[in-house]
Amino acid sequence: MKLTQFVLATSIIALFSLPLFAKERAMSPAAVIENSTNDEWRSLDLENTVILSLKTGDVVIALNPQLAPNHVANFKKLVREGFYNGLNIYRFVEGFVAQGGDISEKKQPKTGSKTVNAEFTKETKNPIAIQLVDVNDGYADKTGFLNGFAVAQNVTGTETWQTHCTGNFAMARSNSINSGGTEFYVILGNHRYLDLNITSFGRVVTGMEHIQRLARKPETTIEDVNFNPIVNFAVASDLADSPAHDIEVMKTQSASFKQYIESRRNRPEPWFQHQANYIDVCSLSVPMRSKKSLKG
Repeated sequence: MKLTQFVLATSIIALFSLPLFAKERAMSPAAVIENSTNDEWRSLDLENTVILSLKTGDVVIALNPQLAPNHVANFKKLVREGFYNGLNIYRFVEGFVAQGGDISEKKQPKTGSKTVNAEFTKETKNPIAIQLVDVNDGYADKTGFLNGFAVAQNVTGTETWQTHCTGNFAMARSNSINSGGTEFYVILGNHRYLDLNITSFGRVVTGMEHIQRLARKPETTIEDVNFNPIVNFAVASDLADSPAHDIEVMKTQSASFKQYIESRRNRPEPWFQHQANYIDVCSLSVPMRSKKSLKG
């Protein structure tokens, strides 16, 4: 009898000791999103969201003041003063970057600064808590999400930085680490080797299709501002309405997002014949939804 009780108790302990993915593998990513609660979603921070308008449509970009406060503050100054008016996305490298700003390097900001000291990583006395994704990463001790941004950290969590996943928004620079300040880029693939070498300070939330529709090569000279012109650049909070006003994103510290990670780590749908028990941070996109569709 005692042996039976011991075996039963051991089985129960083993069951509750299983990895989260094993216990929740029956729920698909779509089901996780569908079963999430409203308090696990949030609106975008409009003061720290910018709208890049291109010929084919708007690109909504969330900025990251927690990890790169000086770049965010300066970039909003540049946007609000109209620095990017008349400029363009002058560089497109397939699968790598779309880069914009002032290729002539002659335009002088009115309120913003031409250069900002590098913010490659955020160092803190106390560790920053992230929604953990992986501790088996080739570029960092651990990866995860922080306020909607894919990030990496050192083992103690006292150094945190954004990862170069598709849609990462960052500041281009020359060889000098403090030379960036006006020339931004959107990364078009997962290029983690750029991590800690450049300041990342945002991410594309929606509109990557408009970045991908940009022309690859100018018909005339590389200085031609009619090549991929910037139609407008604005801080979302300065607009009465914009695509950003309609977006909600899942809170990446929520229980549902944690469950979402595990549902992507091992896909439970019948189509999948192999479960890798692994998910790269760049393979996860933060779920989002339309406020208007919820009202409907």
